Amino acid sequence: MARNITLDEPGKFHYGESIVDENPGVDEAIVRVRTIGICGTDYHAYHGRQPFFNYPRIIGHELGVEVMKTGSGVANLKVGDRCAVEPYLYCGACAACKMGKTNCCENLKVLGVHVDGGMQELIKLPARQLHPSSKLEFSQLALVETLGIGFHAVQRAQVESTDSVLVIGAGPIGLSVMEFVRDAALVVVMDRDEQRLNFCKQSGYAHKTIMSEGENVLQIRNAFDGQLPTLVFDATGSPVSMERSFAFVANGGKLVFVGLFPGEIRFSDPEFHRKELTLMASRNSRSLDFKSIIERIETGKTDTHKWITHRLEFDNFIPAFNTLVKNAKGLIKAMVHIDG
Repeated sequence: MARNITLDEPGKFHYGESIVDENPGVDEAIVRVRTIGICGTDYHAYHGRQPFFNYPRIIGHELGVEVMKTGSGVANLKVGDRCAVEPYLYCGACAACKMGKTNCCENLKVLGVHVDGGMQELIKLPARQLHPSSKLEFSQLALVETLGIGFHAVQRAQVESTDSVLVIGAGPIGLSVMEFVRDAALVVVMDRDEQRLNFCKQSGYAHKTIMSEGENVLQIRNAFDGQLPTLVFDATGSPVSMERSFAFVANGGKLVFVGLFPGEIRFSDPEFHRKELTLMASRNSRSLDFKSIIERIETGKTDTHKWITHRLEFDNFIPAFNTLVKNAKGLIKAMVHIDG
């Protein structure tokens, strides 16, 4: 038996126990979960606003784990390895998978969303979903998935050195975009939270910041010397922000929706055509992204330590989480640690 924390319904967790089959299949591994990152998906599920989500569910998909057992066909792992978990369980057979786009597999199941996730002591996973590192801490490994969201979005956008970039939303997903785009282009970030904007400026994630105040077109032009940015990433998951963002992109530019919300987006088709915009969705990330991000952290190109602002203990998670959602001041990323 392994302890778990289950989200029974919006706003209600309980401690329970899972029966884990500790005999891995040929290509599987049993891992002990050491650290779980709390992300926007978990907060949305807690508030009843997460699409593709069913209750009850063991949440948690940002994971730093330790390998306990491996199947006979597993060659890329050994007992004791510390790993990041790629939480996207893909089929390998659909059109998307055959194109290498496993991140948007037709039959995709995400840990902690479509199937039970990592807020439990032990879990059995396909070995291909585990990405080892001999250098990184469990908390760093748990951040790899978050960073992968931004990494993939930037790859999708095909950023060029001539681009000017606006990132809307300075939460972890927006930060993950800035982490990988700031070396290639001028970056401005816009948000409603002054504390987060200050974090972006002080940490070097953005060259300029804008306090969001409604339409913002004039502010944005001022930040880009009278022009509109050629590339806009909306990382808010807010329909109001996403609909407004069409007005923020320069003619001939690109708009990338990284955030997600359960509903419809409306925009002016004549305006969309007048500008000849490119609109992209960006979902999850791919296996190759995980490997690239781990290498970046290992070599010091990406510093994860400043991201972690709150640490929670598994045994005290429920009251601590309830307190956190009521007062999220200064929150960038919360990590849950499991002893044992």
